[in-house]
Order: sequence, then structure tokens, then C-alpha cells
Amino acid sequence: MPRGTISRPGGRLARRLAAGAVFQAVLWLGGAPASGQQHAGHMMATDSMGAVWRMPPQPIPMPMMLPGLMGAVPAVTPYLPDPGHDPAMLPEAVLREVVEMADGDTLRLEAGFVRRTIGMRTFTMYGFNGQYPGPLIRVPQGAEIIVLFTNHIDLPTAVHWHGLRLENEFDGVPGLTQDPVEPGESFMYRVYFPDAGLYWYHPHHREDIQQDLGLYGNMVVDAPAPDYYGPANGEDFLMLDDLLVDEGGLFPWGREAAVQTLMGRFGNQLLVNGEPRWEATVRRGEVRRLYLTNVANTRTFNLVLEGAEMKLVGADVSKFERESFVSNVVLAPAQRYIVDARFDEPGTYALLNPIQAIDHFNGRFYPQTDTLGIVTVLDEPVAEDHGDAFATLREHADVIEDIDRYRAEFNRPVDHEIELTARVGDLPSDIVAVMAIDTLYFPPVEWTDAMPMMNYLSTSENLTWIMRDTRTGKENGDIDWRFTEGDILKIRIHNLRRSFHPMQHPIHIHGQRFLILSRDGVPSDNLAWKDTMVIPVGSTFDILLEASNSGRWMAHCHIAEHLEAGMSMVFTVDPG
Repeated sequence: MPRGTISRPGGRLARRLAAGAVFQAVLWLGGAPASGQQHAGHMMATDSMGAVWRMPPQPIPMPMMLPGLMGAVPAVTPYLPDPGHDPAMLPEAVLREVVEMADGDTLRLEAGFVRRTIGMRTFTMYGFNGQYPGPLIRVPQGAEIIVLFTNHIDLPTAVHWHGLRLENEFDGVPGLTQDPVEPGESFMYRVYFPDAGLYWYHPHHREDIQQDLGLYGNMVVDAPAPDYYGPANGEDFLMLDDLLVDEGGLFPWGREAAVQTLMGRFGNQLLVNGEPRWEATVRRGEVRRLYLTNVANTRTFNLVLEGAEMKLVGADVSKFERESFVSNVVLAPAQRYIVDARFDEPGTYALLNPIQAIDHFNGRFYPQTDTLGIVTVLDEPVAEDHGDAFATLREHADVIEDIDRYRAEFNRPVDHEIELTARVGDLPSDIVAVMAIDTLYFPPVEWTDAMPMMNYLSTSENLTWIMRDTRTGKENGDIDWRFTEGDILKIRIHNLRRSFHPMQHPIHIHGQRFLILSRDGVPSDNLAWKDTMVIPVGSTFDILLEASNSGRWMAHCHIAEHLEAGMSMVFTVDPG
């Protein structure tokens, strides 16, 4: 059950505070010049849109930067989207539409430039079919549709249909299942929907840029049984995101390589469905079904619906075995959860993201809460009251029976083991020295960018994130697992605590489904089929992978910058 737990260092706090004092002293004293980095001269380098590197936004006041890093910027060209003409002439993006499709239908999907107004500011961004998010595709379970995709942005791209067990050639991974779709070119996808649930689509080529600029959309697959879920009075699809902006507008991305690869690109403007705040109005007693998707590059959300009861119903690829009441829901990038919420009393209910952030520079924790949305409950009773059904925690016999076929495999020996770590390349020596000091305590989850300057100077060229096969020593693209369709594999994944600033990793496996059997040796007591799991720092997960879909598939960290910095592998499932 994805319950959020905020970790506290306990007895380590005094040592952590002491480390913060040393950390701050090193920052003030300075050190050797930053090797491998361009300095102030490169600060003025621009691309065709006039993008220029500048100091990243600071979430909290920081002490003086190391003299060796003063003026240092990433050693890649800054990038902003370039429509090739006056951005003011771009179409204003519109809120997504729902596209209901039947088996055999065809959808035309275009990636293009749009003008987005967020708050009081206007930006040049991307959109699918001129919408934010992209069209919500709604289909019946078992349907197959044709998607005619055309690329009208300034970068090569492709569309990945996240979580679907579709044919391998349509998975949308350039270099693995298809060539990238160049600007002006098109590609036909045949998209199959075998499992009921909540899914999403997004680029799988420089997604650190393209997804962040707005290329994402939901897919919902409806089961034929009308009571597949419990009764609800309405539905809301919430795509959670963030955007990094400063006084100059959109903060640039790296053109030749991804930047901010240490912790990933955290935004400072939180968004729900592309807007700074989600708003809804319901009647007293109403039950709303919330379909939650995290599309942020790196941010993990901790969702609390203040004052309302929440019931956890489903995860990535299926319902849970049993419904459960929860006080919060934690979503790492690419994860989805289905939650029912009931609003008993009139008034306002806030959708919050409360976290406990860390100030690495001063060695302290501090609470931080963002309001993502407001639900206004009218003092009018709902026409159809589902209160009794909401109060009942259903057990899903269909899910239990499906999983029963695999329970005999739960205690089998581990077939493969992976460990998650990082390798430092030509990072500035000052950063390496400071990071070596900052090793006494690592939170299980980094909720915010606590060291933006360190993060800013890390790129996919000077830092490598690693998936390592512990039995062979092979890493990332050199790993060569081969299965046969119908195989059941037990896989152990360990997120090493002792590495260069370890982080949580949301690991996504393409084209298959899996069960999380245990975390740190504790068996899971309420299972659901998954395609993405978040592995906290120091944790070990055992999963059971059903190799049901033939082809060459990717497994990777879904922090976009970690993927760009190498954290991916490929496995082959041969036809049975």
C-alpha cells in the first residue's frame, strides 16, 4: 500500500547538523577550479531562441558558492523550444478533450508548438493536438486502435504508450523498437489495450525536454463489467507535474546532453493538468473517483486531500486485491493510482502536497506544504448517495484469482539481481569534495532539489546512473537478459545507500507486468499488478515478473535525467 512515510534521522541528526556545518564551511572557503566546466565566458552562449545559462532558482537562501564554481555553467548549449517564427503567432493551447474510441478506430495525434499561459506568464511549449495535457483517450478493454502520429516540433521524437502490453514494434522507443520520428515526419502506431486501468503516453526521446514541455496525456481502459470499480458520482483525471521557471522565463534545458542529472529537474511551479491549481465543485455526500498520474521529470508527490476520506482502489495495471482507506498517496514519476474520495460536509477541501524537505547546506529538516487544488462542496445533497458502498472495503476476487496462479512462485530462488548506483565522471572537483562530506545521512526519498547548484552542473556527460547485474557485473546497455514468453522470474533490486548522492529510483519495465513481493524482506500483504515501482535509498525489492509479451524491451529509471544519464537496460522475451 503506497502510504507515505516521512523519514527522520533520529540519533543521526546531531551528526547531520555537524556535517552541514562542515559543508557550509567548505562552501565559504573555496577550492580548486571547477575542472571540465565552462565558466563565465560560456554564460553568454545562446541558442536560436536566445536561451542563456543563468544561476538556477534557489528554493532556500544558500551560503556563498565555492569560488571555484563562481560563474560555472553546464558545458552544453542551453536549449529552449524554437518554433522558427514569432511565438506570439502560435495557437493558444486549450484544455484536453476526451476522445472515446472503439475497437478499430483511428486517432490523428500531432506533437506541435503551442502558446501556454500559466498564471500571468506566457511560454512557448509543446502540446499534443494543441491541448494540455494531450487528449484523454478512453477505450474499452481489449480494443486496438490506430494512431497516426506526426511530429511538428523541432526535435526528433516518438510516442511511448506507458504501461500497455502492446506489440513490441509499437512501444515507441527510438533505437530499440523504431527510428526516431524526425520533424515533419509521421509514424503509424497500432495500440492494443489488454488490461483495464489507467495509463499514459509520452515521448521516449529526450523526454527530459519534451515531456517537461507538455507532451503527455492519459489513457483509461474501461472493463466490460459495470461494477469493476465501486459506484461513484463522477471522475477526475489529475496529471501532476512541475515546471522550472525564473524571472527570465522557462529555465533552459541542455541541447547536446541532459543537465541536472544528479537529482533530476525539479520544477518550482507545481501543476495539475497543466494549471497552477485544480478546482472542482461537488455536492454534499458525493463520491469522486480520482485517477492520479505523476508526469513530472523527477518530483515525487505526497498527496493529502485534507478533510476528506480516501479509499485506495487501483494501481498501475490493476486493482488491488483489497480496497483500503488511506490518509495519503505517494506517487513517484510515472506511477498511477486510482482513489475514491467522499465529501461528507459542505465547505472547501484542499488537495495538498505536504513534505519534509532537507536543507543540505545547513543540515536541517523543514516542513513544506503546497496546495495543488481546492474542492468546493455545496450544501446540496447529491442525488444518488453512495455512502454505504464507499464505507465498504471490497475484496476483488478477480484480482485474487489472477494472482493465485503465481503464488507458488513467490518463494522461489531469486533469478536475477540488480543494484542501483552512480559513477562520477568529470564533475568539478569542488562538487566531488563537498559531496564526499555529505554522506552521513541520505533520506529515503528526496522530495525537493536541496542542492540546485550541484545538480545544475551535473550532465549526462559527467555523471552516469547505473543499473548493474550483480552476478555478471554488466551495467546498463551491456546487460543481456533473455527470457521465453511464459517465463516467471523473481528479480531482486537493491538501491545502494553508499554511492555518490544516492536517490530513490522509480523503475519502469516496458511491455510486461509484475508484482511487488516484498520490501526489505517484509512481504506485501495487498498486491496489485504494476509496471513502475519506486525504490527508496537503501531499500531492496523482490518482484515477480511475468514475461508475457515477446520482443526487446527496456527497463529504466523514470527520472528523465537519470534515464538520459544511462540508467536503462534491455531484455529480450523470445516467443513461446
